[in-house]
Amino acid sequence: MESIIIQLLNGLDKGSAYALIALGLTLIFGTLGVVNFAHGALFMIGAFCAVTLNQIFQMSHTVVDETRTDFLGNPAKVEVPYVTEWFGETVGSWMIDWTVPLSILFAIPIMVLIGVVMERGLIRHFYKRPHADQILVTFGLAIVLQEIIKAFYGANPIPTPAPEAFRGSFDFGVLLGFDPFTIIYPYWRLIYFVFAMIVIAAVFAFLQFTTFGMVVRAGMADRETVGLLGIDIDKRFTVMFGIAAAVAGLAGVMYAPISSPNYHMGMDFLVLSFVVVVVGGMGSLPGAVLAGFLLGILQSFASMSAVIEFIPGINQVIIYLVAIVILLTRPRGLMGRKGVMEE
Repeated sequence: MESIIIQLLNGLDKGSAYALIALGLTLIFGTLGVVNFAHGALFMIGAFCAVTLNQIFQMSHTVVDETRTDFLGNPAKVEVPYVTEWFGETVGSWMIDWTVPLSILFAIPIMVLIGVVMERGLIRHFYKRPHADQILVTFGLAIVLQEIIKAFYGANPIPTPAPEAFRGSFDFGVLLGFDPFTIIYPYWRLIYFVFAMIVIAAVFAFLQFTTFGMVVRAGMADRETVGLLGIDIDKRFTVMFGIAAAVAGLAGVMYAPISSPNYHMGMDFLVLSFVVVVVGGMGSLPGAVLAGFLLGILQSFASMSAVIEFIPGINQVIIYLVAIVILLTRPRGLMGRKGVMEE
């Protein structure tokens, strides 16, 4: 029972990342009709926003501490972060410790700006081009972005710790009242799942209950008619591209303590996220979220040692096998719309 619950929690954690990336992919495809293979790079850039802010907060200078001595008896030289000098020891130390949550505020404007620049500078020229052209140009853009990150930050993963209060694990079984079972699980992975649910709910609420969102949904259904009503739907779609970039970036920011950011992490998630989008149904936001969690849970259970011993390597291909079965039985995916990519 302990193993089953832990694997379920692992699946929800992994599915959260898949769902957030797939949600952004589907927002872009549903509004603009663009297959964006650079979306994984946006996830990576979000993670490196957390790395960058952490490095900024860690910037320091050397001062002489008269109250301490080195091994020669001379006054010791210590490194003092600028933030502790500017804001005081208490506030500065808190900022350094809470770098990842603070990176959310740092990343949102950066990711929205990157998304808008991508859409206005490159993507809009490929709206009416074949999907193969869109894939090639966005995949090339993803490679360029990852090489830029590699040039600035190097090829090695960069550890980015969670706040100290959330670095440990706790007994999830006691929390749920499962007294006979000991279920030790990391705090931050549960926080990531809760954060993903909040972001997903916010996106759906924005599309469902705001005038802007209703116009966007109408444009997704019939772009030409909305344009004839005098609404500049192109500007609204540009904003949606920025929002989709922000969703991917936030997913990367909060994932940084789980997996140390590296320049190829976007590619690691990209292919799996496209499988999630296809399984959920191209253009279907609920389908993307549902498929993200479903495939994350299946992949987690397939990684159990008992399963791998019975079917070696199944954890590496389970997502693709499930995708094949679903697409053979439901060619449009779980919740796909008629006519999407069927011309």
